[in-house]
Amino acid sequence: MSESSTRLVTAVIVVAAGSGQRLGYGMPKAAVPLGGEPILMHALRGIVASGVASQVCVALPAGDQGLRQLCDDFREELADGGPLLTIVDGGSTRADSVRAGIAALMDGIEAVLVHDAARALTPESVFHRVSDALAAGAAAVIPALPVVDTVKTVAATTGDDTAFAPEVVTGTARREELRAVQTPQGFTIGTLLQAHQAAQDLDQQQATAVTDDAMLVEMLGTPVHAVRGSTQSLKITTPLDLIFAEGLLEGPLGARWVEG
Repeated sequence: MSESSTRLVTAVIVVAAGSGQRLGYGMPKAAVPLGGEPILMHALRGIVASGVASQVCVALPAGDQGLRQLCDDFREELADGGPLLTIVDGGSTRADSVRAGIAALMDGIEAVLVHDAARALTPESVFHRVSDALAAGAAAVIPALPVVDTVKTVAATTGDDTAFAPEVVTGTARREELRAVQTPQGFTIGTLLQAHQAAQDLDQQQATAVTDDAMLVEMLGTPVHAVRGSTQSLKITTPLDLIFAEGLLEGPLGARWVEG
């Protein structure tokens, strides 16, 4: 689908309520500096630059005034054009934060992209591929990359086997059928609403097992389609991830436009 093709009226919900404990900065992950600017700002600038969003709804840690002020300042930058920027308090889980974002969507939204602020360097082209697939008729779309490592299933060892190692291999997955999933994950508004309404009936164990919005849609039996992701869309979770992201920013062309 070309850039000139008609896209659905789209909102992007940015999940930015994570604590960032594994980064070790003692602050929310979205506020951790990357290339001299908070991680969240890189994510927001990338979304706006992609041009796919009529509204950007940011789910922040409840009560975090620093990140809220950051978003307020960015809203002023967008005053002369660009998407509506909305701020909501995120919840204790990812699903809670997404639901808070859904509740704040403006009238007329036809599609929603759910994006992790931690994937701050996602190229514009990934947003375009997800949005274009939704416009072409898909109800749910995820960006994904082939898995390059051999992936094995394991179980805890028992009896005498515990003397060797804590786990034993139970099988090897077919690598050609595996994909590493990224964000933004895109959905028609009706599909996302239905998925999160159904999620309210999950028990604690089932809810804990859900790791992304696409999984909720899979539970509905709705097909989830995959488009090409990007190696630049790494999720900044550990100090090593942050080093990799800094390296991308310091590249000769700048991170967001190196790879499509």
